[in-house]
Amino acid sequence: MNKDKTLIMGLGNVLLQDEGIGVHVLKELEKQDWPEHVELLDGGTGGFVLLSLFQEYRNMIIIDATLNNEPEGSISVIKPRFSSDFPKSLSTHDLGLKDMLESAILLGKIPEITLITVSINPEQKMNMELSPALRERISEIIEKVKEEALSL
Repeated sequence: MNKDKTLIMGLGNVLLQDEGIGVHVLKELEKQDWPEHVELLDGGTGGFVLLSLFQEYRNMIIIDATLNNEPEGSISVIKPRFSSDFPKSLSTHDLGLKDMLESAILLGKIPEITLITVSINPEQKMNMELSPALRERISEIIEKVKEEALSL
């Protein structure tokens, strides 16, 4: 585990409109300057291929869409330690991220995780563009990511 490194990872399926919010935010973050200890990664739709990352970093900031009862575009910041701490539904890759965390716990090493979620409408169209409601929230999401990353 590299004690000096922080990973910022955007998750989501960019083919399903707002479900890809994590990846869209990551693309904007890539246009900015970051300290050397911060690395950025497009995690796509997640899955166990990302499990090794939980062993490589001391801190992880994950940006993802969530399906909940909050208004579309609502932003939450949580620091989960167990899979039960994750929101009930992290959109289409819900089980993958929770399962990855449980597997990392079993391996005995997990980073400090900050999960930044953005509430989306459960009915997403096949569209690579974000809805206007989420597009206008990108700068606020970026500010939350910066706050978290620079406090580590």
